[in-house]
Amino acid sequence: MASIDQLDRFPRVRLLEGPTPIQRLPRVEAALGPEHGIKLFVKRDDLMGLGGGGNKLRKLEFLLGEAQARGADTIVTVGGRQSNHARLTAAAARLGLRCELVLVRMVPRHDPDYVDNGNILLDDLFGARVHDLPAGSDALAFAEARAAELKAEGRSAYVASIGGSSPIGCLGYAACAAEIASQSRELGLTFSRVVVPNGSSGTHAGLAAGFEALGTGAAIVKSFAVLAKADVAQATTLEKARATAALLGLASPIGADAIEVAGDQLGEGYGMPTPTMVSAVRLAASREGLLLDPVYSGKAFAGVLADIQSGRIAAGQSLLFIMTGGAPSLFSYRSAF
Repeated sequence: MASIDQLDRFPRVRLLEGPTPIQRLPRVEAALGPEHGIKLFVKRDDLMGLGGGGNKLRKLEFLLGEAQARGADTIVTVGGRQSNHARLTAAAARLGLRCELVLVRMVPRHDPDYVDNGNILLDDLFGARVHDLPAGSDALAFAEARAAELKAEGRSAYVASIGGSSPIGCLGYAACAAEIASQSRELGLTFSRVVVPNGSSGTHAGLAAGFEALGTGAAIVKSFAVLAKADVAQATTLEKARATAALLGLASPIGADAIEVAGDQLGEGYGMPTPTMVSAVRLAASREGLLLDPVYSGKAFAGVLADIQSGRIAAGQSLLFIMTGGAPSLFSYRSAF
C-alpha cells in the first residue's frame, strides 16, 4: 500500500475497519450518454461502521488520537444544527470520551424536520450534550469558554474546530490519498480528477497535501464550495493544505494554482437547496441506489455532472468522486424533495 511515512508520527485512533470501496457508476454514465465517454467512479466514504459513516471519521482518527495523547476526557466541537462532523464526534463516545456539541443555527430554517430530525436526532441517541446557539454566534469562542469551565471542574476538554478541519484533522485525508493511490494501482486505473465537496476545506486540503507528498501533485483534486464563496474557500483550502503539508515534512509549499475550488453549485448559501442538487440526488438514488446528502455531496455531484455535460472534462477520462456521507441529513430536507 502507498504510504506517507510522516503520518506514523501522529497519535491515531483507528475508527475505520479498512479501506472504503471504489465503485463504478455505470447507470449514471448511461444516463449522461455515450457521447461523453467518461468513466465515473465513487469512493464510498459513507460506508463506515461507526455512527452512520462519513468523511469526518478520517479526521477524527487523528483528532481523537491527539485528544487522548493530551489526556482529555471530553471533546467539544462546533458546527451547524445538522452537522455531520458533530454527529460522528458524538458517535466517538464509544471511546469513553464525553462529548459536547456547540451547534449554531446557520441555515434559516425553523421547521420540525430541520430542527429535530436527521443528524440532531442521532446526536441525542449518541448521548452528546448539545448547546443550541442562535445564528451569528461565535461557536468556537463558546466552545473555548466551555472548555475553561470544564477545566475549573477538574476535567480536561479537547476543542475541535468546525468540520474537524485543523491541520491535524486534515491528516485523515492525506492518509486517504495514500489509500486511493493503492486502490488505483490494484484496479489498474488512473484518475484524472478526484472531486470532493468543500465545506470547512479540510477534505480537499488533506487530499491535496497527501497527493503532493506522494508525488502525484495537489492539482489532481477539485472541490465544489458549499459553505463559503469560491475565492474564500480557495484561500482557506490553500492555507490548510500548506499547513498539512508542513506537518508531513514537505520542503516546498503547495502552489496557489494547484488548488481549484468551483463556486457554481453553492446557490443561495450553505444548506440551502438548489434545483441541480435535487436532480443530482435523485439521479444517484434512482440509478445507483447511492444516497447523496443535500448539503455537501449532492451539490458537489451536481458540479461533476455539469462538468461532464459541458465538456469541461475530456472524453475518455476516469473521474473519482468521493462520497463524503451525510445521508441522515436527507430526513431533515424532506421538503426539498
